[in-house]
Amino acid sequence: MNKESNVRPFGIRDKIGYMFGDFGNDFTFIFASSFLMVFYTKVWGVSAGLVGVLFLVARCIDAFTDVTMGRIVDRVKPAKDGRFRPWIRRMCGPVAIASFLMYQSALAGASMTVKVVYMFVTYILWGSIFYTSINIPYGSMASVISSDADDRASLSTFRSVGATLAGLVIGVGAPLLVYTTDAAGNQIVEGTRFTIIAGVFAVLAVGCYLLCYFLTTERVKTEPDQSAPQVSFGQTIKTLVTNRALLGIIAAAILLLLASLLTQSVNQYVFVDYFKNKNALSIMGVVGIVPMLFLAPFAVPITRKFGKKEVGAIGCILGGLACLILFFLHTSSVAVYIGINVVGYFGFGIFNLIIWAFITDVIDDQEVKTYQREDGTIYAVYSFARKIGQALAGGLGGFALGMVGYDSSVQVQTQAVADGIYNIATLIPGILYIGVGLCLIFIYPLNKKRVEANVAALKARREEN
Repeated sequence: MNKESNVRPFGIRDKIGYMFGDFGNDFTFIFASSFLMVFYTKVWGVSAGLVGVLFLVARCIDAFTDVTMGRIVDRVKPAKDGRFRPWIRRMCGPVAIASFLMYQSALAGASMTVKVVYMFVTYILWGSIFYTSINIPYGSMASVISSDADDRASLSTFRSVGATLAGLVIGVGAPLLVYTTDAAGNQIVEGTRFTIIAGVFAVLAVGCYLLCYFLTTERVKTEPDQSAPQVSFGQTIKTLVTNRALLGIIAAAILLLLASLLTQSVNQYVFVDYFKNKNALSIMGVVGIVPMLFLAPFAVPITRKFGKKEVGAIGCILGGLACLILFFLHTSSVAVYIGINVVGYFGFGIFNLIIWAFITDVIDDQEVKTYQREDGTIYAVYSFARKIGQALAGGLGGFALGMVGYDSSVQVQTQAVADGIYNIATLIPGILYIGVGLCLIFIYPLNKKRVEANVAALKARREEN
């Protein structure tokens, strides 16, 4: 049964608190997505292909840890401070420490065996254990902060703004500190700085998580219905894998993450090895957030009028076309490259702002059909699918770099390799972003009319109870 508790009304405090949650997430996640492969290849000298294998292995482990964590938060009796919020308090320290341990430049001189073993242990500990134990409850929490569809859309927007701000800090500050310039104008990685930056980001992540914990409130209290038959884990998964709405948003999310994370990781190499301009990488980090910040105030009104599915599909297709234009231009002008990228960000940026509201719609749709509400399990399945996208992005990036001849044993690449890197960063994301739009159009069924009907149906049920 669900009941709305008698607490302070939903407001800006919850939105800001929820924003800080993803700010904390992305101090470790975006830093890893953008720079971990750079650290492994340029500081430790590990091959890009082996890094790709690491990411794929970790995601196989996530198949178990993500769903297990979702079941835990759905089944464990809520604490006094809620069902999901306590996990943020408990796990913020472990996830930050594990992140810091990944970037230990002192091991650069160790044997390759030591580095590979340490790489696998610390990355899996961070991503598959500790990050999972805080991210699953955090993502699930949006559905209990408010039951109102517009409130949830605003939470999604603020969450995306938090990620964008973290991306700004990392995208602007990290390249300026990580790279130095040699006499020939080449960009060289400074390993010790990596460790220091990782430590600073870990501390900032803990602070952001605590702000999220103290500023948000769980309002929709979910108690197990003892009269209802218990649904087994296998039955739950069987139901979820036949849920077209969940499958549709999973397909879209995987393609989106493949595109965005591939761009994040490969852009490091594009600006350093193709354009040979670390300052432009920082500029890209600044101007890249402009579309998100500009669109943020309009995301809820736009989706309220036209629908999340409809707006997201059109935006992603337009963003993909911008990437394909860059591929065919093959420009040597860093200004043109940044400018067209920013135009593309206006397209898929709107989808990024509202993407987290899609999963709350899926949770509602599942409850309408089955009379069972399993926020944590559904979000965990979705989170695992996103991690598959993350792993494939890391693996795809590593394998693609290997295919164009990238040599991790040297700091400066040949022009042919640099041209290949440019092609990876433009053609593949362009195709993938268009694929996101097509998934929303042809697979995902929750259009504006159906979402409104589900909200009304659940409201009526709760009033009856």
